[in-house]
Amino acid sequence: MKRIFTLILTVLMLMTLTLTGLTSCGDDKEYAHIEIENYGTIVVELNREQAPETVENFVNLANDGFYDGLTFHRIIEGFMMQGGCPKGDGTGDSGTDIVGEFSNNGYSNNISHVRGTISMARSGSLYDDYNYYNTASCQFFIVHEDSLHLDGNYAAFGSVVSGMEIVDAICQSAQPIDGNGTIARSQQPVIKSITIKDTAE
Repeated sequence: MKRIFTLILTVLMLMTLTLTGLTSCGDDKEYAHIEIENYGTIVVELNREQAPETVENFVNLANDGFYDGLTFHRIIEGFMMQGGCPKGDGTGDSGTDIVGEFSNNGYSNNISHVRGTISMARSGSLYDDYNYYNTASCQFFIVHEDSLHLDGNYAAFGSVVSGMEIVDAICQSAQPIDGNGTIARSQQPVIKSITIKDTAE
């Protein structure tokens, strides 16, 4: 009888450990809830495995309230929407640059710039030399339609899991004042807040 009791107790303990392990599998996931005034909330799943320093920087800025009240200042339908510049014109930064976590800078990052990918903007152009690769700071962009030519040159760090219709609405209604996608200050969509959570809900 004692052996049966011990066996049952052992089985119950193993089941508890297994269930605990299964429950904790999703505990490491992080989601950025980007609330945009008059549009709604875009939820992005962040990927520390592929871009740990990039995610850490983004999370810290969000938690500090850095992005609250900033805007999307550059929008090109069929390409991307870029925001997070404290000056609202693409020239501002947070005061700190981070390493560029992408393959052409010697880092393994398999996230492709497909529709819904979030990635870091940086100074310089696509084909500038190595010195420009570590100039990302706070500005980020969300890809509207597949833009695979960016792969290997920009640090993608997550993807939209809900609210892609908001990205569509913003990109489709944007009225750039030049060929670079510049949006007039009065027309720039406002980021009310970016909140980091462990759930997409």
